[in-house]
This record gives sequence, C-alpha cells and structure tokens, in this order.
Amino acid sequence: MIQANRKNLGLVLRIALLTVFTTAAIAQSSAYQSKPEFLEQSLGTTQPQSDVIWFDDELRAVATRILGHPPGTMRMRYWFDGSRTAWIVDEIGKEKPITLGIVIQNGEIERMSVLQFRESRGWEIKYPFFTEQFDGVRLDKNDKLNERIDGITGATLSVRAATRSANLALVLSEHIRQPIQETIAAP
Repeated sequence: MIQANRKNLGLVLRIALLTVFTTAAIAQSSAYQSKPEFLEQSLGTTQPQSDVIWFDDELRAVATRILGHPPGTMRMRYWFDGSRTAWIVDEIGKEKPITLGIVIQNGEIERMSVLQFRESRGWEIKYPFFTEQFDGVRLDKNDKLNERIDGITGATLSVRAATRSANLALVLSEHIRQPIQETIAAP
C-alpha cells in the first residue's frame, strides 16, 4: 500500500512539474499580433510606406537617456500614412524583449499594442486596461510622457519597458516631424 502511494505521488509530482514548465514556456513566448496585422489595423494596409530614422550621435544620446541603455540598432524603421506613424519597438523587460506596436498621430499616442511577449511574468501589460493608459499621451517640455502610467503588481519591469518604448516612439516621431514642419515654415 505504501509503495502504491509513493508511485502515485511520484506520478502526480511529474504531472505537476510538467504543467508548470509547459505553462511557463507558453507564457515566455506568446505572439498576440503579427507585424502585418498590426500595420493593417493601424494604417489600413499590411504594406504601408516606410522609412528609417538613423541614430546619429545626438539622437543616440537621447535614446540612451530614455531607454537607460544605448539602442541596439543603428536605425529604426517606421511606417506612415499621412500624419500617422507606426513604430515597432523591442525593449527588454527583465531578460527578454517585449515587442510593442505604437501608433502616433499629431504628436500623441493613438494606440499601443503588445505584439509579442517573451518573459515569464508581466504579460498582463497586453490587456487593454493597461495599454489604453497610453492613448492620448504626449511629450512634455522635457521629452517625457505627460501622463503618469499606472503599474501592475508583479509586472513592474514589463510596465517600465512599455513606458520607455512609448517615450522613445514619441521622441522619434517628433524628430521626424520637426524637419517636415521646418520645411513647410521656411519662406
């Protein structure tokens, strides 16, 4: 009888461990929306016009201040349709990148979506109750978000990654808008 109980306990423990590891593996890499789906939903087409913004020394310094580390690339691609731009930003939460889609129109965030989440915790940032906080957010005079973003218990690093990504997208969007505005204003 004791031998049978030990066998059953061993089986139950193996099933429990398998369930925990499977759940963690699923949570670590969940794709919620593809890039084409995001672009179609945001700009009305899966292949909108695109361009890149290069990180010169000045822009790299600004991005480094916002992110807390230098950007991992020399340039960043963005997509546009009139005054609306779409940015896809990868930013580390705790250990792995979180892919966020951010749409900006007229200097404010129109929409933010979590496209892919690879961390083991903090995935709650994918829900509208969190992402909708960014709707209408702009930059203040110090190039910081003009609204406070509420955190989520247990998702602090993911919240910070999303906030940094939003800030960076707004700064980059403003950077590409200024030359256009200066060209229009020139005599």
